[in-house]
Formats: sequence, structure tokens, C-alpha cells
Amino acid sequence: MRVLGIDPGSETLGWGVVEGSGLRYSPVDFGTVRSSPKHAFSKRLAGIYQGVSELVDRLSPDVISIEEAFYAANVSVAMKLGQVRGVVLLLAEQRGIEIAEYAPRLIKKTVVGYGAAEKRQVGEMVKLLLRLKTVPTPHDAADALAIAICHFHHAGMKDKIAKSMSK
Repeated sequence: MRVLGIDPGSETLGWGVVEGSGLRYSPVDFGTVRSSPKHAFSKRLAGIYQGVSELVDRLSPDVISIEEAFYAANVSVAMKLGQVRGVVLLLAEQRGIEIAEYAPRLIKKTVVGYGAAEKRQVGEMVKLLLRLKTVPTPHDAADALAIAICHFHHAGMKDKIAKSMSK
């Protein structure tokens, strides 16, 4: 299974691809899709769509794992993040790619063991879990890899539950 983790952001969207099965996985690639705050927001969304579309074409993920929306102190920021998520979800649906959504606290708890972990802690655990020489940078990419890792840990449980329900 190949998972594209997405850490949505309207200026910097982090992405990371991890492949494997069960709890055995390894990194494929990671990076960011950047957009300029000087552009109209609709143009930024179009650029994000194009950037993620190119990633999907190049990396052929089986699943897109994305961070769920969360409550932000600034409503405007929360709305923009929701629109970025919408663009990614639309792309996944159009391409017939499975979608997995995880809450930020669950991602941190899965990867670090603590739901209120700091970005530095997430980065260090991603480095350890993926046996990387350095912490992935920028932190948006490290977060995206954590989101992909989270899917590997939870997808197996979902499969077990589904199989037990079908018996």
C-alpha cells in the first residue's frame, strides 16, 4: 500500500509518501506545495489542486490520508484550511483514491504517544519510525509523513474490525 499524507495549508501544504503493509513501512518521498499569499485565494487553491494532482500522477498513491479540520482561534484561518482540504478531497474522489481522515490529536498520539505533542517531537518520531538520518523539513512535510504513518497504524485495525463484522 502506498499512502500520500497531506498536512493542509493555504501557503504551505506538506506532503509525504510512505509505502508498505501493516506496521512495516518506509519513506518514498516528501515535500511541500507552496502558494503565494500575494495571489487571490482562488488562484492559490487552483495551484494547490495542480500541485497535488501532479504528485498523484507521479507517485500513484492508493490512499490519501489527510488531517481533519480542527477548531482554530481565527475563524478565517479555519475556513481557508477547510477549503484547502476540500480541494484535496475533491481530487481524491475524482481519481477514485481511498480517503482517510485523522484528527490532529490522534495523529500525534499514534506517532508520538501523546496527543498534545509538539512539532519537534513529531518530527523526531517520524525520523525514528522511518529510519531517516535527519528530521524531515520543513515541519509541514514531517507532519504529512506522520499523517501517512498514522494511516498504517489504523488501517490494519479497521480491516480487522471489518473482517470480524462480516463473519
